[in-house]
Amino acid sequence: MNNPEAEIEKLKKEINTAEAIVIGAGAGLSTAAGFTYSGERFEKYFFDFSEKYGFKDMYSGGFYPFPSKEEFWAYWSRYIYINRYLEAPIPVYNNLLNLVKEKDYFVITTNVDHCFQKAGFNKERLFYTQGDFGLFQSINPKIQKTYDNKEWVIKAIEAQGFLKDSNGIFQIKDRKKLKMFIPSELIPKCPDDGSDMTTNLRADNSFVEDEGWHKASKNYSDFLEKHNNLHILFLELGVGMNTPAI
Repeated sequence: MNNPEAEIEKLKKEINTAEAIVIGAGAGLSTAAGFTYSGERFEKYFFDFSEKYGFKDMYSGGFYPFPSKEEFWAYWSRYIYINRYLEAPIPVYNNLLNLVKEKDYFVITTNVDHCFQKAGFNKERLFYTQGDFGLFQSINPKIQKTYDNKEWVIKAIEAQGFLKDSNGIFQIKDRKKLKMFIPSELIPKCPDDGSDMTTNLRADNSFVEDEGWHKASKNYSDFLEKHNNLHILFLELGVGMNTPAI
């Protein structure tokens, strides 16, 4: 930007005059909100995995071939807990909502951390195209359903030795007592057929687009159709080159 102040004023005017706003959000928006996958957050919650296996960020750890399901799910329970069930450290999403809450808006995002909903965005105006950290799916392709995982995540976190603080947030009280595995009986199984579970994240063609996904997709299409030929502001935030076509 040659003149940042002028650009900001132009954007402010567009927000105020737009008949509708479509927000397209990528991972950079959550990074700006403090959901970083390396550094202090990684060291705080994954120091033991880092020391044992050598990876230096959460994303790399997500692809590590852990030797057992007990370790794999211990890692992923922490990953899901801090990125899905904790509030973002910086109120970027809250500030964004304050800018658009009085407007006719819709959000389409490749993020899977549910920061929009946690900040108070209307869930009927959200389309998470790539999944949700808060959902599991069966590895059985015949079962096209998803399952809420919050209760399981809490049990798995507790089983590793995390304890709640005065605000109800799980913390590591004693690093030496922290376990890097969960009990075998806590390995998540599909309630419908007993098959293994996996995260509802788009990685290949096994990703489950459940009833909720299709409803959100239709809501998005209906929103665009409803506002066809009107003054729409398309506000793209934090989008990189991993999934630019979305």
